[in-house]
Amino acid sequence: MAILVDEDTKILVQGITGKQGTFHTKLMLDYGSKILAGVTPGKAGASVEGIPVYGSVADAVREHDVTASILFVPAYTIRDAAIEA
Repeated sequence: MAILVDEDTKILVQGITGKQGTFHTKLMLDYGSKILAGVTPGKAGASVEGIPVYGSVADAVREHDVTASILFVPAYTIRDAAIEA
């Protein structure tokens, strides 16, 4: 199954509060991406560029109808983040 990303894709950013997550979230917003939420464990209630941050993917998708996730997490956590997505 192919997943196509277009201007209507609703995005969740995992690791949004980290250096790379924050940097790329701003760039994606500047390009017009529809970022609905971000996830960083332990940072629920924060916001990045006006995007609400949740503590888990499950919490974020309860509130937002996301259709894709992008991961900006440390390499040693990528497997768990991908499974959570």
